[in-house]
Amino acid sequence: MTSPRPAPGVAAAPSPGAPSDGTSGAPAHAPFGRTLTAFVLTAVLVSGQLYVVIPLLHAMADDWGASPGALTWLVTAFGIGYGVGFLVFGPLSDRYGRRRILMVGLPLAALTTALVAAGTGPEVALALRAVQGVAVAMFPPAGMAYLAERLEPRRRVVAIAAVTGAFLASAVVLQVAAQLLVDVIGWRGLFLAMAAAFALAALGVRAVMLPDLPRAGAGSLLSAYRAVPGLLFHRVLALRYVATVLLMVTFVALYTGLQIHGGLSPAELLTLRASGLPSIVLVPLVMPFLARASSAARAASFMAAGALALAATGVSGASGLVLALLLAAYVAAITGGLPSMNEAISAPAGPARGTALALFSAALAVGGSVGPQVAAAFGGFSTLTYGLAASLLLAALAVLVSARRPA
Repeated sequence: MTSPRPAPGVAAAPSPGAPSDGTSGAPAHAPFGRTLTAFVLTAVLVSGQLYVVIPLLHAMADDWGASPGALTWLVTAFGIGYGVGFLVFGPLSDRYGRRRILMVGLPLAALTTALVAAGTGPEVALALRAVQGVAVAMFPPAGMAYLAERLEPRRRVVAIAAVTGAFLASAVVLQVAAQLLVDVIGWRGLFLAMAAAFALAALGVRAVMLPDLPRAGAGSLLSAYRAVPGLLFHRVLALRYVATVLLMVTFVALYTGLQIHGGLSPAELLTLRASGLPSIVLVPLVMPFLARASSAARAASFMAAGALALAATGVSGASGLVLALLLAAYVAAITGGLPSMNEAISAPAGPARGTALALFSAALAVGGSVGPQVAAAFGGFSTLTYGLAASLLLAALAVLVSARRPA
């Protein structure tokens, strides 16, 4: 298996050793514990904005006299803005620095999240959710690139797996929180509470981040985007971006399908959503033991395992405890697959790592946006799981093919 070459027009990656940051008195590596805590909590809040509307669909529909199915577009609108934001701010973080981008992005996320609470109807809410998605998108590419640059090399695999796991955990944590709180503070109060949480996250991230590394060559503003075509159409990375889209489609479509096709009580939905949390917590702990395998091989293996869990769900018509266990197995596979894909995409990008991860995050956003519509297009939960299993197998195949492409 040959290693993919750096993307066209992108220089080779610098040594992963301690960075020489050139900042006055700043340590070479960020403090691991405090940095990871702040970034994990922020990741849950950021990525959770994609999913938090799912348990609120009925409450928002009652408020506006709309159907819950039609309001799935609130998830899609956020996802579109999220994807656009990645493409805009990922390259900018390569040019201007990770810390500078986050110190603008997180306060802006607080403001736009508060504005969603002011939505007077579905049309206004769709626009506000798209704007919120753009603002929130500043965190993932800049944050992940910061971890890859500023943590000690021996701690990076654990940190990236933990933060990627937090992005996934948000699907469970914020859906559970929304389901529990919507009857207490209402859906508008929930968005105001999340806006306050973003303000606190901005303070926490600012407290732990080191000063930005010196950026090479100023150039024009448009020069920050010159690496995008080379990364997007790279013959190895392109397949991995497609696989990322398919992976995320299955994840969001599955949870949306449980909401609109499952015919489950609120208590049952709460249990099934929470069933994935142990997997999300435990899988990052075993990732260092799997580091000897290539990132592409790990990603494909996890995707294949997830496809088997989905297929077993459909074939067995599982319910209750069996369904919860199969969902936990699926979530474990996705929790291992995503950080492996992150590594497989980041490694060939060299100094354009922020841009490459922005495209990775944009692929996740595209998948997250399409997922609710895929779930709505299927007539039942069992048939949905068959389609999602096939999609995940196709993603695994794309990763395997990418690993065998000549450099």
